[in-house]
Amino acid sequence: MDGTAIIVILAVAGVASILLFALKGLLDQIPDVLDSAGRARDPWQRFKKPPPPAAEEDDDPPMGA
Repeated sequence: MDGTAIIVILAVAGVASILLFALKGLLDQIPDVLDSAGRARDPWQRFKKPPPPAAEEDDDPPMGA
């Protein structure tokens, strides 16, 4: 019975350790994901927005002095 309790305690501690390691890995990736989303958002908004109307050009050359 004593051996079983020790094995259960070690198993629970091992699972908790693996879960904490995986959680730390996920949390370490969050800043990179947010930066990437910010960099992708700007071009996406430019893609969805129609281009501004072009300024009309006149064919006459500028008047010189």
